[in-house]
Order: sequence, then C-alpha cells, then structure tokens
Amino acid sequence: MADATCSASALAALLAAGGMSSNATGAAQYICSNFEAMGLRTTDVSTAVDTTFLLFSTYLVFSMQLGFAMLCAGSVRAKNTLNIMLTNVLDAAAGAVFYYIFGFAFAFGTPSNPFIGRHFFGLESIPSPGFDYSYFLFQWAFAIAAAGITSGSIAERTQFVAYLIYSCFLTGFVYPIVSHWFYLPTAGGRRVEI
Repeated sequence: MADATCSASALAALLAAGGMSSNATGAAQYICSNFEAMGLRTTDVSTAVDTTFLLFSTYLVFSMQLGFAMLCAGSVRAKNTLNIMLTNVLDAAAGAVFYYIFGFAFAFGTPSNPFIGRHFFGLESIPSPGFDYSYFLFQWAFAIAAAGITSGSIAERTQFVAYLIYSCFLTGFVYPIVSHWFYLPTAGGRRVEI
C-alpha cells in the first residue's frame, strides 16, 4: 500500500511535471494542509467514538451495582434491606475516593515494578494533557464491581463500619494490584496503550 504522507516538495514536483508550474508550491501546500486537517478530523472522530463506547461500557458495568443491590436486598431479611442498600451506595462512593487516591496509581502507575505501580496518586502528573479520563472511570467501575460482588455474601454477617473498611481496602489496594499484574507488560501481562 502506498504511503499516505504528504510533503509540499513532492507535490510541487508532481504538479510542475504535469504542466501546472505557475503556482505549484502554493497548490502543494494547500493540498497537504487539507490532508493534515482530514487526518486530524479522522483522529478526532475515532477518539470520540472510542470514548463514547468506553463511557457506555462504564455505564453498563456501573449499573451492575444496581443488580448487586437488588440481589442483596432480596436475600436479606426485610429489616436489613435499608442497610444493604446503604452499603452498596457507600461501596461505590468510598470505592471512588480510594480508587482515585491510591487504586489507579497502584494499577497503572508507570514506571512501575512487577508488583505495584508507583506513580499518579490522585491522578497527579498524568503523562499527557489529553489523558483519557474515561479509562479511569472504566477501571473504577470494575473495581467497585469486585467489591459489590462480595457485599451480598457478607450481608447480615458484619458490622457496617467493618464492611466499609474492607470495601475501601479491596477497591484501593487489592483489586488494583491484581489488575496491575494482568495489564502491565512489566508484570507479564498484555496492555492496550491508553
């Protein structure tokens, strides 16, 4: 397949050879600028579609929390229904705080070692200004889903504060380290560049 790059000097030579030598350089620059603009638009559309799909997927994963809450509410006695609903809401809220402060850094902080990430605590010093924050939300949704799954298994068996501490520990420390092992190439996993 031919190379799709555009240089004004190459186009000027082509236009001059075709008998259009009067303003070949200006025409070549105009054509190249249009190619570059089209390339940027294609990239923008691709990024928008990717981000939209990722945010929709995040919504679907986050809506699993509703399913976990309903499942747990149906499996406990009526007097504990409000408690389990509050547990699921605070599970997501506390999970968001701890995944923001520690979790994303432990999971995706680079440069890292094979065990744990060491940078980007609180999303500080993210390498590029165009960082895709939807990727952070997507990973957070999976982190709280991991904590939400366990909420039903320990319903009516623990104190509320004890479960909240467990949920924060799971979302901010355990899940990110395990995902670090699977996603980063330094840990032997395969990672899609973000």
